[in-house]
Amino acid sequence: MNKALVIDDARTVRQYHRELLESVGYAVHEAFNGIEALEICGAETFDLLVVDVNMPKLNGYDFLQSYRERDDGHAVAIMVTTEARPDDALQAMQAGANLHLVKPVNPETLKQLAQLLRAEEAA
Repeated sequence: MNKALVIDDARTVRQYHRELLESVGYAVHEAFNGIEALEICGAETFDLLVVDVNMPKLNGYDFLQSYRERDDGHAVAIMVTTEARPDDALQAMQAGANLHLVKPVNPETLKQLAQLLRAEEAA
């Protein structure tokens, strides 16, 4: 079973993303901020990361940069944020994101992307 980590300081957003990802077959873990996420990633391996930008203690950009520096930091990362300027998408990619989506994310879009990522991994 594929595993996903949802990283967002808003409990309702984590729950929303959890339900969407579980509906397409992911086992989902949650983190409140980037520091907690790095700790969790030190103990487990994930196939997909859904990362917010604006979080306390360690933001999404800094989390992804630190995660990508790790030997096992190869999960697909989707940055899901309210930051919608073109340079925000560029900053997300430079930090290590594979995709940049603006909140609120269409639930079908996130589910389809998650299913596509699972299918690519199985191939």
